[in-house]
Amino acid sequence: MVTTPIYLDYQATTPMDERVLDAMMPYLTSKFGNPHSSTHRFGWEAEAALDIAREQVAEVIGADAGEIYFTSGATEANNLALKGIMDVWGRKKPHLVTVVTEHKCVLEAAKAVERAGYRVTYLPVRPNGLIDLDQLAEAVTDETALVSVMAVNNEIGVIQPMADIGAICRAKGALFHTDAAQGFGKITLDVNAMNIDLMSISGHKIYGPKGVGALYKRSGRQTALTPQMSGGGQEGGIRSGTQAPALVAGLGAAASICKAEMAQEKDRLAHIMNRFKSKLFKELPSLLVNGDEEMRWAGNLNLSFPGLDGDLLLANIRSLAVSSGAACASAVSGPSYVLQAIGRTEALSKSALRIGIGRFTGDDEIDFAAETLISAVREMGGLKS
Repeated sequence: MVTTPIYLDYQATTPMDERVLDAMMPYLTSKFGNPHSSTHRFGWEAEAALDIAREQVAEVIGADAGEIYFTSGATEANNLALKGIMDVWGRKKPHLVTVVTEHKCVLEAAKAVERAGYRVTYLPVRPNGLIDLDQLAEAVTDETALVSVMAVNNEIGVIQPMADIGAICRAKGALFHTDAAQGFGKITLDVNAMNIDLMSISGHKIYGPKGVGALYKRSGRQTALTPQMSGGGQEGGIRSGTQAPALVAGLGAAASICKAEMAQEKDRLAHIMNRFKSKLFKELPSLLVNGDEEMRWAGNLNLSFPGLDGDLLLANIRSLAVSSGAACASAVSGPSYVLQAIGRTEALSKSALRIGIGRFTGDDEIDFAAETLISAVREMGGLKS
């Protein structure tokens, strides 16, 4: 018996793993100290939670623990990386390169960089959602301080060629930042092998708590950045403010679980998603997959339903929790800028749904979801061929 509604919006957020909650509980109860109180046991216990979590997060990406700085989430980490780096290096290298399909927080941070007087190049993507490496190489010059490219797209799930991007950045002398909110703990990311200098991480995308994330910043003078909040100089002076040990412990535990189960979970989700797609396309062959069908995260499927309105379709599938293509990336209504960037018409963009599966999605649920979607589409008159 399937319990509805079925949660299929894992790119928006993930349910917390009970093992993560267990790791957090001591710091919500008996170990309540301020981690920056260095004169007694309560502070030491809380500080230890941060130290352990720093190690756990670093191990996932091949970093050193001292290169992990805790933030309130990936949005803060992205702002810190783009604004902070350009503030330090912009006078010498006044150019930032990013991509038109980045998360809104990266694009808005890039606009802020422009308002500060620096140049920003917004690279287009190909119809499959991937960047053109030749265009990237041409865009990066001696004046480029930073290149920011998302690892896994939050709307269409495509995985950018991280190692190739990193190699270009290293050869050109530019720093490489990646928003890895959707990729950390899900795909293999190695900051050294991929020449990644800065990486933004989110807790609630990996079955951890909301309100916590991290910035990986490669140690060394070349990644010096300006803090974006004034305060007591916590987190090595990079991010002031009293840290929340419970949230940080949750992020660390979530990262550790993801590392241990990554390969197995990737295969399981690929199996489930292929099962789902086979059922859908057998009955609805006119469906369109948005984004590359090979270079993508297995837990994401973004589909356009030709001839249908995505919001009306959503209204007919209340037993499924999915996202509409009209506003996948933000609270702003209107067609998805990501889908428009890959060449989808406004009508196809508005017909899109994003289906996200994850750790707690089962075969019965995905079968029910496929049957529900097929039935709803038929009731609405079917798809245009």
